[in-house]
Amino acid sequence: MKQALLQAERALEENEVPVGAVVVCENRIIAKAYNQTERLQDVTAHAEMLAITSAQNYLGSKYLNDCSLFVSLEPCNMCGGALYWTQIGRVIYAASDEKRGYSMTSKKILHPKTKVEHGLMASHAEILIEEFFRKMRD
Repeated sequence: MKQALLQAERALEENEVPVGAVVVCENRIIAKAYNQTERLQDVTAHAEMLAITSAQNYLGSKYLNDCSLFVSLEPCNMCGGALYWTQIGRVIYAASDEKRGYSMTSKKILHPKTKVEHGLMASHAEILIEEFFRKMRD
């Protein structure tokens, strides 16, 4: 999760919503990403989506069932849907997203075999989100 939070800090430095993600397979980070929706002018350029694509390219497979995604903020419905199709083995997110998180709609968005954990280093992720939105208001 520390690496995902470092990616989120990078997003914050670039005035992006501070979300970072890493994909781990066999105890190795195989993909890192952070939100780049403003930079790329692409609403789908969420950290999770970019990390998924990078991991799939690395593995040469569309499936990530032996992988874990560590992400600083609960995935949205779009990212949850993409994670469903990858059949990712595990999703670990730091902070819950009570406005746009997938669990606000349905926890069934993720694949039935995907294990989910949350709360790991949540306070750090929440501070980054609060800082971003405070800067946006000022």
